[in-house]
Amino acid sequence: MELRAVSRQLSAGFARRPEWFPDVALALFVTVIQVLSAMIPVPVEPASTPVSGVGYFLLIISGLAVVARRRRPVAVFAITGVASLIYFAFDFPDRMSYLGLFVALYTLAAYGDGQRSLRIAGAGIAVLSVGWLIAGADVEPVSAIGWVFFRIGASVISTMLGESARSRRVMAADAQERAERAERSREAETRARVDAERLRIAREVHDTVAHAIAIINVQSGVTAHVLGKRPEQAREALRTIEQTSSRALHEMRAVLGVLRDGDEREPYPGLDQIHELTTKARDAGLEIEFEQPAPVPALPSAVGSAAYRIVQESITNVIRHVGATRVTVAVEPDGDALHIRVIDAGRRDPGSDARTGDSGTSGRGIVGMRERCQLLGGDLEAKARPGGGFQVVASLPLAPVGSRL
Repeated sequence: MELRAVSRQLSAGFARRPEWFPDVALALFVTVIQVLSAMIPVPVEPASTPVSGVGYFLLIISGLAVVARRRRPVAVFAITGVASLIYFAFDFPDRMSYLGLFVALYTLAAYGDGQRSLRIAGAGIAVLSVGWLIAGADVEPVSAIGWVFFRIGASVISTMLGESARSRRVMAADAQERAERAERSREAETRARVDAERLRIAREVHDTVAHAIAIINVQSGVTAHVLGKRPEQAREALRTIEQTSSRALHEMRAVLGVLRDGDEREPYPGLDQIHELTTKARDAGLEIEFEQPAPVPALPSAVGSAAYRIVQESITNVIRHVGATRVTVAVEPDGDALHIRVIDAGRRDPGSDARTGDSGTSGRGIVGMRERCQLLGGDLEAKARPGGGFQVVASLPLAPVGSRL
């Protein structure tokens, strides 16, 4: 256990080492290896001049230059290359004298900028090759010239290894960037879906609550007015209030049920429930006329729900802003679209209509209806009629382009 704890401490300490530590350690290692290889003779090697103080100085300079290999790769390559040319110009033995040069070539390719670094490395190797061949032209025995070609080949291999490391690092960085971009895209898509769902729930809650409150408001006024005079009518009004509030609560549970884990969504109100709306509107004092010239085919749930909500919000606006009046609700399928018209006759007594379209103080009812239509690829027009009253005309494609509401 103690050895394991010590090992963890050493690993943690090594992980916290300074950034310059690896390069300093590598530079010391290269310097020591080059100097020691020059000091220890090799039994089988071509005849050469013994390493002098100049040779050791060149080996030390080329080794210590490795410290700056990441920050100044071109300069380190130039220093080690010039030191190598001078070293072999003095006919000093090969041994491990070129280790610093190979490290510099690897670093130039691995931490450079691609093509430019390769061109610099290629030109440098070409110059070094010429210099090495000239310096080894009179080497004895002649077969020892193979050491020169070994230096050239090792230089090329060091460069290729560095380029391979750089390519892998670039590909890894590209893959990481693509992964991060994909993650950001997924997060943005998730936020968009959450926002769309939040907007959908807000529209459903608005339509359900506004319609119920408008009818309850009218019926409660009727109850207060006739409670002492006509108790049967008051009782009927209270029954309507009870049914309306119960229906509103049921729809609210259906809308908000999606927020509870494990609950299944209940089906949204559709076109077949518009008759219930008209019945409640008649109870609230409206004269409702429902027109449907032709049978309506089976509708996608999104289209049926949007049609129901448009009629519901239009009737709610009439109850809220006009009061008792005549209303015509028309639903007509036409080819690939469903047309809906809700027209009211306006106030029976002189006065202004409080509905102001998109930007007034009457809330977001018309804006919500228009958003529903646009989400399905349809359109909606809501405006005052020249002869008085108000009309809402909507067109919903039977094959909606939007997603399910």
